[in-house]
Amino acid sequence: MSDSTAPLPYMTRTRAYYLALGYDNPFQWAHFDEVPFTPLSKPLDQCRVAVVTTAAPYQADKGDQGPGAPYNADAKFYEVYALPADPPPDLRISHIAIDRAHATAEDSGSYLPLRALAAAAQQGRIAQAAPRVFGLPTNRSVSTTLRDAGVLADLCKEDAIDAVILVPNCPVCHQSVSITSRVLEEQGIATVIMGCARDIVENVGVARFVFSDFPLGNSAGRPNDPLSQRQTLDLALDLLAEANAPRTTQVSALAWTGAADWKKDYSNPDLLSAEELAERRAAFDRGKEAAKRLREQQG
Repeated sequence: MSDSTAPLPYMTRTRAYYLALGYDNPFQWAHFDEVPFTPLSKPLDQCRVAVVTTAAPYQADKGDQGPGAPYNADAKFYEVYALPADPPPDLRISHIAIDRAHATAEDSGSYLPLRALAAAAQQGRIAQAAPRVFGLPTNRSVSTTLRDAGVLADLCKEDAIDAVILVPNCPVCHQSVSITSRVLEEQGIATVIMGCARDIVENVGVARFVFSDFPLGNSAGRPNDPLSQRQTLDLALDLLAEANAPRTTQVSALAWTGAADWKKDYSNPDLLSAEELAERRAAFDRGKEAAKRLREQQG
């Protein structure tokens, strides 16, 4: 019998899920033994802090990207972007494998902490929220992610960023931001990840990590719960200021208030019929083809 209080083992679950769909080449998750660590170079209340997200800019001609939208490969993006952070841009997560049964993405504050960060600046916790928010593509390729991380590091330096909060959504997003945080740390920029897939982030190895035991798509707090979003951001800011060594994980004390069986539900092949598995395989293949076409068009 599984322990409902233990974090969901995403690496194990996703491997079983894709094997059940008929893919016999399990994804090899990235892992590093050494973890770079950059302390803040100044007090937190003197720092300019940026947000890095894997959410995609809304594109009106790319189909349904609203709350509860199904996987939408046409809405994916493949290059690092930078957009004005105030007012918060329309960024959505319909393109990735969030927990669609338990994360509707109806409240961007649950995956994009820009408003919470702006409030922290107004309160004097930080000197300034960065003028731009940065988008990081989700890539299974480590080499591609390292390239994107270098681009992102240059953008952060352009904006004189002191610290970065990285907010992933899907399982591979968690790996992508973890690899990116390592590059930023190597280049002298302090980072903290706010995420929900503890095993993936800690397997990569990062400097600082705030873990919320919530369904994927809620890394920045519970939806429609601004207090939980502020509390989650506060944990990240505290960790930026107080961590003194790499691999520092802060576990949020906040509990998920939605369905209690969400961990059992997520991508669980044991709960799917042969017909459902076949339908999901076909949908996944269609998505891969659409993504391939879009990547070729953008490349």
